[in-house]
Amino acid sequence: MIEFIVHDDPVGRAESNYLAHVDLAPFGLDGQKEQLWLKPLNDGTFSIACIPFCTYGLALGDRVALSDDDEVAEVVALSWHRVLRLLLVPGPAPTELAQAVDRIKREIRTAGLLSEWSGDRHVAVDIPPHTDASRLFEIMEHEVTEDRAFWEWADTMPFSARR
Repeated sequence: MIEFIVHDDPVGRAESNYLAHVDLAPFGLDGQKEQLWLKPLNDGTFSIACIPFCTYGLALGDRVALSDDDEVAEVVALSWHRVLRLLLVPGPAPTELAQAVDRIKREIRTAGLLSEWSGDRHVAVDIPPHTDASRLFEIMEHEVTEDRAFWEWADTMPFSARR
């Protein structure tokens, strides 16, 4: 059985979006696929229209090509955006969790960044080129230092459609 990671509120949602999948097995997540929202381009390629939660090596605006079975097969061109992801660990008191989420959301808004949430503990943030996200990073790093979260950059591994 395959588990699908979905984007309930993609930042680039439009009437003409296209959905495709990424097999997450090459990233150590066997049995899981991420459903990505794509914007069709005029040359048979697609632009990523969401902020990937689990896929490595892809970011908002990257241009990709699909396989015959509608899976992302390769990166055609990079947008040079980066994805900063944070997962808040289960266990903090509900008020601590709510306060951490509020701090993160407030700084994302203040910095003018785009983000997507998967549930109430996992956020993916789009970091455009030449953007100073140091204040957001400090807030996230605080949660990590307090053993309440884990963070990562999505470009620590290149995209791969193969195991």
